[in-house]
Amino acid sequence: MPLPRRGGEQRLTGARVLQTSLPRATPRSPRRVGRGTPLLSHAQRLTRRRHSSEQVPPETKQADFRSGVARMGSRQRICGTEEVVIPCASDSDSGSVDLQLNNLEDIQKDVPSVEELTDTDISDIPGLTEEPLQDNLRPLAPRAPLNEDSVERLVLNIQEILHGEKGELEKLEFLRSLSSLSQTLPYYETTESFIHRHTAEIVHVLSALLQEEPLHSLSSLVRRELIVTITDLSYQDVHLLFGSEDREDLLALITKSIICLPATGTPACLPSTVPNQSSERECLYRQTFQAFSVMLQSQVLKDPHLENFDSIFKHIDPWLQSEKDHERKRAAAIMAQVLKCLLSYLSLKLPLQFQRLGHLVAVMALLCGDPQKEVATEAAEGTHYLLQITLRLKYTIQDRSSGRALRDALRRCRELLEHYSVKCFYCCPFKIIQVFEVFLDSQELSQFIMTILDSLRSLPHPCIQQTAGELLITLVKSAEARFEKVPEIIGVICARLSIITLPSVRQQITSTVSLFLSSPKYTDVVLSHLLCHPVPYDRHLAELWRTLKVELTSTTWVLWRLLRKLQKCHNAPTQAKMAYVAVAVTDALYEVLMGNRLRAAAFRLFPQLLMTLLVQTHHSIGLTMSDVHIPSGLYAEQEIPTDVTPMCFAIQATKTLLLRTQCWQEFGIMEKSSGWNLLTGESHLQGVFLLANALLERNQPFAHKTLYLLVPLINRGNIKHKITSAAFFVELLKSPVARRLPRVYSTVRLRDWLCDDNNLFRIIALRGLHNLVRHREMREDVSSLLPCILDRLHETDERIVLLAIQTLLQLVRMLDSTTLAAMMQTLLSLFGDVRRDIHQNSMTLFGASIKSVKSTEKKSVETQVLGSLVPLLLFSQDEDSDIAEESRRVLTLCAWFLKWKLPPEVYCKDPFYIKPNEAGRVCRFFGEKCKGKINILDQILMCSKESTLPIRRTAVLFIGLLSKYTDPSELTMQGTEWIESHLRAWLQDPEPSLRLLASQALFRIQRVGSESQSRVSWLRKLLGCLYT
Repeated sequence: MPLPRRGGEQRLTGARVLQTSLPRATPRSPRRVGRGTPLLSHAQRLTRRRHSSEQVPPETKQADFRSGVARMGSRQRICGTEEVVIPCASDSDSGSVDLQLNNLEDIQKDVPSVEELTDTDISDIPGLTEEPLQDNLRPLAPRAPLNEDSVERLVLNIQEILHGEKGELEKLEFLRSLSSLSQTLPYYETTESFIHRHTAEIVHVLSALLQEEPLHSLSSLVRRELIVTITDLSYQDVHLLFGSEDREDLLALITKSIICLPATGTPACLPSTVPNQSSERECLYRQTFQAFSVMLQSQVLKDPHLENFDSIFKHIDPWLQSEKDHERKRAAAIMAQVLKCLLSYLSLKLPLQFQRLGHLVAVMALLCGDPQKEVATEAAEGTHYLLQITLRLKYTIQDRSSGRALRDALRRCRELLEHYSVKCFYCCPFKIIQVFEVFLDSQELSQFIMTILDSLRSLPHPCIQQTAGELLITLVKSAEARFEKVPEIIGVICARLSIITLPSVRQQITSTVSLFLSSPKYTDVVLSHLLCHPVPYDRHLAELWRTLKVELTSTTWVLWRLLRKLQKCHNAPTQAKMAYVAVAVTDALYEVLMGNRLRAAAFRLFPQLLMTLLVQTHHSIGLTMSDVHIPSGLYAEQEIPTDVTPMCFAIQATKTLLLRTQCWQEFGIMEKSSGWNLLTGESHLQGVFLLANALLERNQPFAHKTLYLLVPLINRGNIKHKITSAAFFVELLKSPVARRLPRVYSTVRLRDWLCDDNNLFRIIALRGLHNLVRHREMREDVSSLLPCILDRLHETDERIVLLAIQTLLQLVRMLDSTTLAAMMQTLLSLFGDVRRDIHQNSMTLFGASIKSVKSTEKKSVETQVLGSLVPLLLFSQDEDSDIAEESRRVLTLCAWFLKWKLPPEVYCKDPFYIKPNEAGRVCRFFGEKCKGKINILDQILMCSKESTLPIRRTAVLFIGLLSKYTDPSELTMQGTEWIESHLRAWLQDPEPSLRLLASQALFRIQRVGSESQSRVSWLRKLLGCLYT
């Protein structure tokens, strides 16, 4: 049946026609190279343009980027009848467009406005003009097709092989038949229908054929024929490499089969047992490689859009970063050829969707620094074409508002290029990125950075790793303000730290992070990401913190932002669990201070750092890592540490801060006084007081700065923040600088704390008042708070009472008689307090009160003084020598006040019960002096309640001895039953000495009572006689 013919319209001529026993196209159509035919297809001519100088116009000669590579003419014959094209550059490459320095002109100077930047203006730059389509790539006139019978035999032959067994010859016949059939597509609809109907099946068969070929063999005709066949079909708009997943897999398979071939110089791959065998195989390899290059360029030629190029680049990209030198070399050569072809036929119709420009620039820049000279040379040429493509792309996608930006970018590009020769420029990765950077947007810059970082885990040579590090730091320095995906960049950097072995590269990575940290735009973002790692930080991240190379002008800013993150945790209400960021920042501060890079900033921010770390210690008391709110997944690959606590990080950071800021004496005081242990326990405030005192004594400049800082800081933050800050603040009130503070920040603030419901604030307030009273100028203000201070004597908290007593000791001379009398009466109730310090200090204050009484006001406090005699006398026998001594001292003051002369036996340090004569003389003195003034027996009984054994023993002894000096009339009126009841109770005491003394005293009381009763009865009889 005759085949229906198409009209004879013009089409691009297909690939080379096969020379087989099957019918072939007429000789006027292009034929295959290497099969005895002299003519070339479009695909061959496309490749030949890159390596031939036959058609190079004299005026377009360009610098050769490859040196030392063997060259061969396009028509040179090798291996008999085989004609090959060696993939290397000639001395003049007509396909490239040279971006010469003197040709890179700026936009016309007479442009009146930015909006007038047009295609006419950009075309004035010679480096941006497109090459004319050369003659051998233009559509050819239609040639005579095969006859109908030949076409039918080709179709039948293809169908038979599709479904039959395929040997070496059958495979070659199938591929050549398919290629020949492709030449008939412009003329027969049936042929086109057959091809399109069986496209999926053809793709499947081609994939199967390729998989059957040995990957390590250079002598594969089938591989070469398969690639050429695909090229021929692509020129007839039959695309077997794009459009579906199977076709993409076929392209990936072809790419792998070509680039993974062994190096041509490998003896095992090119045996020399036969003289011509090595040359023949090398010829076949080069033909196969060239066919692969032509195939890819044909894809670009048929669809010269960036989206299509992106698909090709996706398959070549992994091989550009291969660890094997010969694979990188092949991939770089292919990429250079494809980029050159793309530049010549680039279509920039909107919308453009090439999203991997930054990644491509990074890969090519890395290859330009490859230690293999051939790889670097290929990459340099590809980069040359890529820069021109980038210029055209950026011009096309500019909007009306970015014309000036593009013009400035072009000017900067020219200025940068003026410092380098063209050849030198494309061989230096750092110069390349400086030029490309001006054209890359923020997303593309991030792609570049991510590509460089990703490559660090698979770079084949240390020198390339070094290049990657320098590229990274160069780009960040040039465009640090234009990045968007900084968190992702920092994340990749942290993930790659463990695999970077070169110290110089690690320093460059650290410098990159430091540059981002120094930029206020990224500081918080970078810090947040660095803090999202398990603590304690591993050695790589710890090294990063310690070796940060932040610019001197930015060190304070970086440390301040880190500090603010911790302060924000303290400003929030106290939670059930501590925020993880608080622990992470504390550990980071420790590492930063250990590194000594931010030492100057630590000096400037010392007050803030010290107070924040002290507040963190307060929050960390009693906590473990289980009490920290750890983000999910943070410790996915390791267990949460149990040997560290939040307190460990806080204490080590505080210690390091003191040492780094030369506070060695303060550190020594804390060590000697167990200050660190105080800070970590319930006595946290004592540790704060100790450190504040040490700082005030040894480093007043730091102390004064801290004082001024705390004036506004105290009212911020949660309760623990306020308590710690207030504690440090009141201790610094000892400084003379405190006199300059306004009342609202000193006495008024202390008054508010004194009335606070929180005991700690009342303690802090009293301590602050005690420190303020040291300054004479402040005493008048403090005295206005006396009623509040006196009320604190009734507190149950020992610390509050002691501080109130200590404060009153300094104010006692300023008290009026009424206040003094009230205070002394309160102090009497504290005599004998079970809390030793309160007992002793209350007597001390009582004695100071006696001394401060004016002679004209003695009557107002005489009652209180008389009421203190018996308690003081009894407590002079206390088993605590300090209390006993203080009691005798105050008793002496009372005698001085009353103008008495105490008997010397009062000062006897031996117990009275073993010296009854001395005890008798003491009782006689007090019995006679107090007669009619106080009920001395009643006072003794009151003081003996719930007291210690020595006091009870002395009280029982005194009761028996004082009975003879008691006014009989008083005993008669009150009776002795109440005294006897107390004494009978003591008869049951387990202490024998006390029972003995109680029985003696009871006998004496009963005898005194009977004598008084007999005296009363005698008087009654006498009165009765007189009455009668």
